[in-house]
Amino acid sequence: MEKPWATLGVDLHLDLGGSRLRRGLTDALREAVRSGRLAPGTRLPSSRALAADLGIARNTVADAYACLVAEGWLTARQGSGTRVAERAAVAPDSDTAPRPRSPRGPTHNLEPGNPDLASFPRAEWLRSARRALSEAPHDAFGYGDPRGRVELRTALAAYLARARGVRTDPDRIVICSGFVHGLRLLAAVLRQRGLRSLAVESYGLDVHWGVAEAAGLRTVPLPFDELGTCTGALAGAGRGAVLLTPSHQFPMGVPLRPDRRAAVVDWARGTGGLVLEDDYDGEFRYDRQPVGALQGLDPDRVVYMGTASKSLAPGLRLGWLVLPPSLTSEVVSAKGGTDWSCGVLDQLTLAEFITSGAYDRHVRASRLRYRRRRDQLVAALASRAPSVRATGIAAGLHAVLQLPPGTEQSVVRAAARQGLLLHGLTRYRHADVAEVAAAGPYDALVVGYGTPPDHAWSSTLDALCRVLP
Repeated sequence: MEKPWATLGVDLHLDLGGSRLRRGLTDALREAVRSGRLAPGTRLPSSRALAADLGIARNTVADAYACLVAEGWLTARQGSGTRVAERAAVAPDSDTAPRPRSPRGPTHNLEPGNPDLASFPRAEWLRSARRALSEAPHDAFGYGDPRGRVELRTALAAYLARARGVRTDPDRIVICSGFVHGLRLLAAVLRQRGLRSLAVESYGLDVHWGVAEAAGLRTVPLPFDELGTCTGALAGAGRGAVLLTPSHQFPMGVPLRPDRRAAVVDWARGTGGLVLEDDYDGEFRYDRQPVGALQGLDPDRVVYMGTASKSLAPGLRLGWLVLPPSLTSEVVSAKGGTDWSCGVLDQLTLAEFITSGAYDRHVRASRLRYRRRRDQLVAALASRAPSVRATGIAAGLHAVLQLPPGTEQSVVRAAARQGLLLHGLTRYRHADVAEVAAAGPYDALVVGYGTPPDHAWSSTLDALCRVLP
């Protein structure tokens, strides 16, 4: 039968040194406390447990503890064991000098790409985690399938079909650690297939372009006009692949028009090409009918890429790829060779969160919150900065604020001086875009109105209006 004392206290690495065990143990414990390796309040193993761990007599440990209690390094109370004294630790000499202060972060954050992290549904998530953990089979805690837990893949297949018009089955879904991880897997597979380039939108995130280029794929920007990305430019490009945000182009905010959606699918069918669909915030729409996933038009030629980063939180590190049958085995093999599985508990929790209906409730509540913010932003601009116009705001968590010509960089600098983090539109322009069409690029800001917590939204909006022309 297991002894109760055997499981109490922490594991310790102690170098006793020399032949005098009592003195060596006393010195080793004192040094561990003095240096901070043992923090104040830490409960030490019982004398019997530590003696068994070190292979020495229990009396030796008891004597060392008693000595350190007398010196004030430890405390011993009946029922609470032996602990490090609250004021025992003394910082090493090399650390006594004042440390330089960390650089101060921005006072207000309008950088796009984050939801309101303070609105994460902690209580509902905890309930789902408890249910998922109590119902998880024992094999869930093994290495498992590189595609991810079947519970989550099944839940996603049903949800994506219902909410986004995605056509798939659980066997063709691969769970990954966020969007970038999924893109890295796809880029590696495409390069192995012999592709040397990837068509991309003229405006987007340089981190995504960098992932492709690190895999050996040159990124080639497509033309852009007032109606969005010109997918007709893909015609005649031969076999290849394209990365798009068709439901809500990032950062410009326009959906891909039906004729251009059809054109890109026709290109893929006619050339054997592949479309990588980044559906980064498809859940959030306000003044328009839902735009279904492009993947629903041709599941054999479109890879659907989704993530929990905008709908829940980027810290979950959960994303998913919905793959054509011809690509599934290669991507699974690539994932199994680099990162066998994502965190099982978070996968099981998200599966429970979706199937219980909690995910739908959270998304609906979030839509209301972000729509209110969007409306407040538009109203504030109309009254305090009438020369600035917000565009791309029928959906998503960010807006493009069109500025008077020649003012973008000065506004960004003024914002930085006021502790306001935001970026100009030029930050998101591909380096190979030499000329901007008159109807497209202009001086503008990309404002993530979903980023600030509720309590800071009003002051952040005020700070924004103060720096606008």
